[in-house]
Amino acid sequence: MSEIYLDHAATTPISAPVLAELTKQYQNTFGNPSTLYQLGRQANHVLEDSRHVMAASINAQDSEIVFTSGGTESDNTAIIRTAEARQDLGKHLITTAIEHEAVLKPMHYLEQHGYRVTYLPVDEHGTVRMSDLEAALDDETTLVSIMSVNNEIGSMMPIHEIGELLQDHQAWFHTDAVQAYGLEDIDVERDHIDLLSTSAHKLYGPKLLGFLYRRSDLKFPSYIMGGDQEDKRRAGTQNVPAIAGFATAVQQLPSAKKQELRDRFRGFRDQILTGFADHEILVHVNGPEAGAGSPHVLNLWFPGTSTYVLQNNLDLDGIAVSGGSACTAGNLEPSHVLTAMFGKDSPRLSESIRVSFGKDTTKAEIDQFVTTTSKIIHRLAERRKS
Repeated sequence: MSEIYLDHAATTPISAPVLAELTKQYQNTFGNPSTLYQLGRQANHVLEDSRHVMAASINAQDSEIVFTSGGTESDNTAIIRTAEARQDLGKHLITTAIEHEAVLKPMHYLEQHGYRVTYLPVDEHGTVRMSDLEAALDDETTLVSIMSVNNEIGSMMPIHEIGELLQDHQAWFHTDAVQAYGLEDIDVERDHIDLLSTSAHKLYGPKLLGFLYRRSDLKFPSYIMGGDQEDKRRAGTQNVPAIAGFATAVQQLPSAKKQELRDRFRGFRDQILTGFADHEILVHVNGPEAGAGSPHVLNLWFPGTSTYVLQNNLDLDGIAVSGGSACTAGNLEPSHVLTAMFGKDSPRLSESIRVSFGKDTTKAEIDQFVTTTSKIIHRLAERRKS
């Protein structure tokens, strides 16, 4: 791992309590939770206790939590299975232009199979307008899928308002909450959410694990075919030790801790912007204004400095930041999020980096990031002059 890790939106290091729980469970709870003898019952008890932790964290019923391999599977299941199950009511879906690829690609797939998809634009701060959503809804809309927090710029969508709007409409409401879960307060009843996706590795838990919240009265077949696990909603033997670790990660972040982290992260944002001003570095924020959005993600535009060059120079100095979504890091195409916000010809697309904070990030690390970045930018500017 790099000396200074500032890419927590991509993934988080597993926490010590989670690792301890994983080790304990792998050593002691190896039984298949679907079997009826003692070892199976023991595993099933751990499984259901963990399910209760997840349900309580979003004000859901235990039976509404379906364990999956992560956010991608949860998104694919919610979108494709909903569209197929409700096609007799209409074949129109609504999402936004800045969703994660785990939402956009299932939408593209459905378009190829006769569905109509509306991709809502966002404003200059990366937020969807309620007026655009209202205008897009029609009698054939069966699903609205809008993320809670954007993974590249940290913008927060008006989830409660969307849920309220859809109360009088046939469309089900799905939200990709991968970047929100563990940091923002989520209440599926308050916000009228029908389907919600999470991923454990975004909050110091194990990879290849998440859950899909599915309101109890929603009916559609399992996306993964096989056994009858998860009450016939997701086939495959559950990874009980990892699920127990996920529950531990959730329990490590109660509401008070979440608020403390949000306050710390806002302080980091101010520290970064003040620091660059002190170093006479021109920088602009891509995304929400100060005080808005989820504070763990900060997307920065450095006019005249290549994303690729800056990111690689920082890496050589032991600082890990992102040029955008880690899931598209190998793609040379510009960020679809920044494209939606600023247009395909904007220099921001090739001159921006994403910094994202974690619970172990320190002020000293932020100072080092600012100082090192400033030196790199000044050095690159001098080279361009010579």
